[in-house]
Amino acid sequence: MLKLSVVIPSYNEEKSIAATVKQTYFILRKYQIDHEILVVNDNSKDKTIEVLNELQTQVPTLVYYTNRGPNGFGFAVRYGLKKFTGDCVAIMMADLSDDPLDLVRFYHRMIEDDVDCVFGSRFIKGGKTNDYPFHKLIINRMANTIIRFVIGTSYNDATNAFKLYKKETIEGIEPLMSPHFNLTIELSLKSIVRGYSYTVVPNSWRNRKEGVSKLRINEMGSRYFFI
Repeated sequence: MLKLSVVIPSYNEEKSIAATVKQTYFILRKYQIDHEILVVNDNSKDKTIEVLNELQTQVPTLVYYTNRGPNGFGFAVRYGLKKFTGDCVAIMMADLSDDPLDLVRFYHRMIEDDVDCVFGSRFIKGGKTNDYPFHKLIINRMANTIIRFVIGTSYNDATNAFKLYKKETIEGIEPLMSPHFNLTIELSLKSIVRGYSYTVVPNSWRNRKEGVSKLRINEMGSRYFFI
């Protein structure tokens, strides 16, 4: 069986990170999936470090690193992708907007379908969003339509960070360049363009309950496409 690494970038997530790590750990342990949970503290200014230190006494599969800089979502994820030790790696949000049960489905589909990548989609049958801000949804769908047209792919949720990659795939799409949320696009599109096999699985998304979103509406266009 494959060892699963879960990379979770975290910036000022003292209110959310504990629930995210604990729920992910309990679900993966329940389904007996060999794993590590790798949190990248992106130089947080709040008490994220203190929370992570306490979590390490409760979650034996948790490791964390602090990215001193440069900082930003893309840099934090790229840091984690240099550090993970598993056979495959997923990227999850620190605010529990991604469902750990979907991660279990991704993992089993990767094995069953023998593919290099599993891409989540919130916008196919079986996928769903809960409390998605309307203006962000419109920008999201416009961005994905442009991506599909330019690249010529049927995959309709490239901006969704929640995906699973084999280690060899990550190595094969290096070097990664994107500094911000556009890394989610770079990862999936490079995998597609370079011929790695993939399957698309519906996943759910819910808006954060605690803390503040790091992606503002007025930044979405530039941070998706400025690479």
